[in-house]
Amino acid sequence: MKKLSFFSLFLLPFLLLPAQQLKSFKGKVADAYNFWICTPEGYTKGDSAKPLVVFLHGRSLCGRDLNRVRRYGPLNAIEKHGLKLDAIVLAPQNPGSGWRPEKVMRLIDWTKSRYSIDTNRIYVIGMSLGGYGTIDVAGTYPGRIAAAMALCGGGTIKEYCGLNELPLWILHGTADRAVGVGASQKVVDAMRSCGESRRLIWTRLKGANHGRLARIFYLPETYQWLFAHSLADSGRAVDRTFTISPETLNRRVYQELLKSDKIAVDYSRGAPASSDPVDYADLDEDEADSTQLASAGNADDEELQEGDDADDNESVKKKNADKTKKDAGKKYYKIRKGDTLGSIARRHHTTVKALCRLNNITPTTTLRIGKRIRVR
Repeated sequence: MKKLSFFSLFLLPFLLLPAQQLKSFKGKVADAYNFWICTPEGYTKGDSAKPLVVFLHGRSLCGRDLNRVRRYGPLNAIEKHGLKLDAIVLAPQNPGSGWRPEKVMRLIDWTKSRYSIDTNRIYVIGMSLGGYGTIDVAGTYPGRIAAAMALCGGGTIKEYCGLNELPLWILHGTADRAVGVGASQKVVDAMRSCGESRRLIWTRLKGANHGRLARIFYLPETYQWLFAHSLADSGRAVDRTFTISPETLNRRVYQELLKSDKIAVDYSRGAPASSDPVDYADLDEDEADSTQLASAGNADDEELQEGDDADDNESVKKKNADKTKKDAGKKYYKIRKGDTLGSIARRHHTTVKALCRLNNITPTTTLRIGKRIRVR
């Protein structure tokens, strides 16, 4: 009985945590897709405008079972691995064909009319078939998308010049056998043939296969990079301070998400754009599914499989739990303004060389404010 009481007391703080809410909508928007909306922790009607992240999945998640959309990507990162975004996530499901930009935009407009959205900060990210969709949506509506990230995809639109108007990061593995790296290269070449392409970041990940790039959805810097851009930015300059390399994809990203703080927009340079008038009337109706997502959870450290998705692996969970016990003595420090590796080393009675070894960085690595660095 005492054990039961102790267990209940242990769970209570987690049960009381404000949770991100995931809600499904079917047949809600005419000539569009069924979709999920995920709101941030503590989100209520009348909250200040939030960024909107639109996730376009790959072919393996196509169909009419909305739960498939939770198998990998931002929803999976939030629900199972502790990703905390101060943003609203829109995740539609494609029934089984190419993504149609106008259908995606209908969902964005519907979301704007029902939730308080920062209209200067609408982002699109997608992989494989969703990578194609990201290119097509961004190229069709460059004046409405603040930034986009396309993973191992390509493009199907007739005109690619519009992509040069917005910050765009295209990533593709050189060992991709599902969608060859040449599909992204064609998009890049088409953009460059239009002239100035200074807002493009083109990353070829040497040796990375198709499924490997799914880990990018679980990197905190993925969302930090997106949030670094706004339609209100002067010249819509692209932020090049972030890097994703083959080595980046080797990190224990699930553990990083569990330890990371909420990823939010830095509004120190200006307030969020006012949202369109919001009609909350039909958001109180019971929909196909509504799920509270706890902000704490366990992390898997399995490799994401060849293809678009990754399934849970119980044996890896057990192995990861053992690793967590071994990691109990580790200590982390959150980087502040003005910090250098030298000052951090002195504060924690260690050396720059030791910090570099613990964090797999070099003495010249840029330190980002708010990021955690291991000091022991």
